[in-house]
Amino acid sequence: MFKIFTKLNRGIFFNEARSWKKVHTRAVPVVLEELNAAEIALEELKNKHIFERYMSLPIPESKVPATYIWIDGTGENVRCQSKTLEINPSSHKEIPNCTFNGSETQQANINNPDCYIVPVAVYNDPIKRGNSKLVLCEAFNAEEKPCKTNHRQRCVEVLNRACEHEIEVSFEQEYLLTDKSGIPFASQSIGDDLPAELHYAGIGAGKVLGREIAECLYRSCLYAGIEITGDRAEKVFGQWEFKLGPSPTIKAADDLWAARYLLSRIAEDYGIGISLDPKFSQQYPGSALTATFSTKFMRNDNGIKHIIEAFKKLEKRHFEHMKVYDAKGGADNKKRLTGKFRTSSAEKFTCGVADRTLSVRMTKLVNLRRNGFLEDRRPAANADPYQVISALVATCLLEM
Repeated sequence: MFKIFTKLNRGIFFNEARSWKKVHTRAVPVVLEELNAAEIALEELKNKHIFERYMSLPIPESKVPATYIWIDGTGENVRCQSKTLEINPSSHKEIPNCTFNGSETQQANINNPDCYIVPVAVYNDPIKRGNSKLVLCEAFNAEEKPCKTNHRQRCVEVLNRACEHEIEVSFEQEYLLTDKSGIPFASQSIGDDLPAELHYAGIGAGKVLGREIAECLYRSCLYAGIEITGDRAEKVFGQWEFKLGPSPTIKAADDLWAARYLLSRIAEDYGIGISLDPKFSQQYPGSALTATFSTKFMRNDNGIKHIIEAFKKLEKRHFEHMKVYDAKGGADNKKRLTGKFRTSSAEKFTCGVADRTLSVRMTKLVNLRRNGFLEDRRPAANADPYQVISALVATCLLEM
């Protein structure tokens, strides 16, 4: 049962001076008191031997399980529901729309709850496998207008006005592992007493936590067709980062939302929570969604002049960007971007070369080559990538 397993592991993992027997006899009575019949039944449902017995059953080729995914009314979380398709779709355009009860997802009121989800991207499903699909969707209300957290519509409109620039975007998504109540393991362990330098890209017990989840996510993204290009342990115990892209136009943002779904779904199998909270405590570094951005003109010879021009434009619109660079209208980044823990300040725009305490920078290699991309370090971990792309394109290219 997971609760027993995790508490035993914490005892063994974080205090090697204790014997296994001592931890075991001390932990079991405490944990058993916490488990009621419903929880015990739930743990049995997670028995993977039983689960795999049913997941390995053959299904007709004409039946394709599809998991529809959409962003809910929080603008941070995704929801999902399943539907059986009668064809194996080659693109999202072959997949039918679906409906859901928006009054349960903060996207409609109870008197007019029927909302619509419209497929915009399709991926192979690494959870159900076979012909199963993950279907990323946009959400629309009963009046068939985009729900308030559907920012993809504007992102597509903005990108369509800048097609000639051949934009490429990548994201580095940081996240924290938590218990089922949402409390980060970093605040419950002795691992956080170690210097951040030991956690970053760390190896070894006591330095990293949750590598299994990170590895599962990496492989699942590759299977799904999500452009994952790297990952590593980050500065806080139980904090990880994965990188997507660079990808053209809207795919970078679509891939990120699909990867966020897979991350939460994989962690669910382990009984672990995922937090994109940009700053869960002032005692620890926060979590970011670093974005890299380039155009064909930036990538061409002497493209650095276009990067520098973008810096100047971004400085003029700094506070407008900050309002859409987290899920709370800028409030989260005021807690994260304080100038501490190697961050910039939310109250001041800075730019330059290499320095990771800048708002926006170019890497040393870009500066040497005189072409490449810019890196925006301001977006928070819970930022909507559609809004980040829209803001960058509108400011740097369209001056909207």
